[in-house]
Amino acid sequence: MRRNPPAASATADRLELMQTFLRIVDAGSLSSAAAQMGTTQPTVSRRLQALERALGLRLLQRSTHAMKLTEDGARCYERAKELLASWNLLEADLRGAGDEPEGRLRVVVPHAFGQQLLVGPLTEFLNRHARVSVEWLLYDRVADFIADGIDCAIHVGEVHDPGVVAIRVAEVPRIVVAAPSVLTGVPMPTHPDELARLPWLSLRTFYRNEVSLTHVDTGEVQPIGFQPRLSTDSLYAIRNAAVNGLGVCVASAWVLHEDIQRGRLLHLVPRWQAAPLPMYVLYPYARFYPARLRAFVEWMRETIPSAVAVATGEGGKKKPAPER
Repeated sequence: MRRNPPAASATADRLELMQTFLRIVDAGSLSSAAAQMGTTQPTVSRRLQALERALGLRLLQRSTHAMKLTEDGARCYERAKELLASWNLLEADLRGAGDEPEGRLRVVVPHAFGQQLLVGPLTEFLNRHARVSVEWLLYDRVADFIADGIDCAIHVGEVHDPGVVAIRVAEVPRIVVAAPSVLTGVPMPTHPDELARLPWLSLRTFYRNEVSLTHVDTGEVQPIGFQPRLSTDSLYAIRNAAVNGLGVCVASAWVLHEDIQRGRLLHLVPRWQAAPLPMYVLYPYARFYPARLRAFVEWMRETIPSAVAVATGEGGKKKPAPER
């Protein structure tokens, strides 16, 4: 005779089914949910069917090319989010996990920053928290927290999404540079007007055919218009193109600092700067934040400003004397 499963096991099974249902809706498809959960699409489909049978409701309308929530599914989705958030908070309180970070974080970081500037702070964070692991995902587009299962993101530039918490952690200085070969036979520029006559490169993420420079002492603003010889969305690509003598560019001071030190690039009109780029840690609003996310956000808030300052050569250094 078949025995009924223990009540605790049935409760755990239903929590797993609801977690799977939430992931399907957030990811937008069964296959995406399966990839995020590290399982197979048939397994995800079976869990969805089991939840629908247990509730006696159809939660999703599916066709070959589309999927949408039914009215019951939409109501179930909202209630399931609340229930699982409360359950996670209960578990954290009972296990004492509120003070001990553990588990996996999925973090999105811009390519250049994620490959170089922020690896040091990340390493220190992981050394401090042995029970935490991080998926360090590098891409420059805006993170889709729900569809990609992202816990938080490091973002450079203004934030326009009202659905995320945005903590401003630093400002990234930007400067104008060019290789010495670009100035062959041309006097060293002393004013932005003189830069417009030179070949230009553009970092299309932040500027394309025009850039404005501000004098650090007077606050005077001078726009410069140009037709770029090369346009790219990669900070490393524009740096390398500038080193190869392809043209003038505006880019983050930290990625150019070593090339300036070694004479591969010249810092042009140093009393004029492009507006610094704000740098944020982003994460979606939620009723419960695991300790690993809270610890990571706080660590980035503490360490990113000094990492930017050291990389740009500003740590402990005096500002340059005014031009005469």
